[in-house]
Amino acid sequence: MDLNNILGVVLAGGKSRRFGQDKSQVKLHDKLLINYILGEIIDVFQETLIIANDSIDYMQSDKIAITKDFKSNLGPLGGVLTAMKWIKENNKSYKWISTFPSDTPFFTKKELNYFYENIKKNDSKLFFIKNKDTRHNIFGLWSLDLINQLEKDLLKGERKVEVWADSIGVNTVNVEYKKPDPFFNINTKEDLKKTKKIINYDQL
Repeated sequence: MDLNNILGVVLAGGKSRRFGQDKSQVKLHDKLLINYILGEIIDVFQETLIIANDSIDYMQSDKIAITKDFKSNLGPLGGVLTAMKWIKENNKSYKWISTFPSDTPFFTKKELNYFYENIKKNDSKLFFIKNKDTRHNIFGLWSLDLINQLEKDLLKGERKVEVWADSIGVNTVNVEYKKPDPFFNINTKEDLKKTKKIINYDQL
């Protein structure tokens, strides 16, 4: 897998309804939550694109760009299509996008590298990370060849990543890990408290 052909994409355009505020802007040990994932992937890709619909703070780098969803309320699939359109509109040469959530502070390059090392790109145009029986649909590698089908299905009303992926065909790579869970995401204030406890324990 040629990483120069991949655009890193952080999907930060969600409404964070359960959390009550923009999760990406929450401080976790004096560090913005979105900067945890950015810090892990920034050196992996030539460029990383953040999809965010509000003005947000994030680590500054010439390798990071930001844009809004091309159309609101389309969910994560809308963010994926936005990234694909951004590539086309800016005449970029990327053939794939690699997507990440903005709220998983324990995810590391180790899991990402294992994912890429075990992908056979000719087998599918869409790959997701899996752990045991759980498929992590936001940790995905999407071919730009999917752009027309994705736009067509979004216009028809499809919003669920899982349903759409199953309809077009998706391969998974099983990624094992040691605790803390790299796929643990912060959806509520209680999740944030739990995360702080884990970090405090690891620093003892």
